[in-house]
Amino acid sequence: MPDESFSKFGYPEALVKEYSNWIVLCASKQATLATLLLVCKDKVTAFSKISEASFAELPKVLREVENNLQKLFQNDKINYLMLMMANPEVHFAVFPRYAKERKFAGVTFLDKGWPSKPDTDFANEIDDRVFTELVSTLKTAFEGV
Repeated sequence: MPDESFSKFGYPEALVKEYSNWIVLCASKQATLATLLLVCKDKVTAFSKISEASFAELPKVLREVENNLQKLFQNDKINYLMLMMANPEVHFAVFPRYAKERKFAGVTFLDKGWPSKPDTDFANEIDDRVFTELVSTLKTAFEGV
């Protein structure tokens, strides 16, 4: 079980799936529909320092992330950002990218940066109900893998 340091990423409410070495969380700030955080459980602040087990598991996690997002939302691309500035733990922000708006739970989601880099300053406004439904939808898809 991840420790308290993951709470800054929204754990446990935002948990989509937990792996041996990684956790997938739904980002509270939805720059695009289904923006995720992929967080390494290793207690390191440099990607080159993660364990061999974490490196070995990463391709499986990435396949599941990409396959589930494509099935659920038919994204046009996926961008990964590993900035680790405000939160120094090893993690990626995962941005599904959309050429056109998407609707989910009665909300229209835009990708303000398309076709360029993700606009990380923009957030699609969602309430707790929509966030909870998004987490539940993602969790159900990941459980089916």
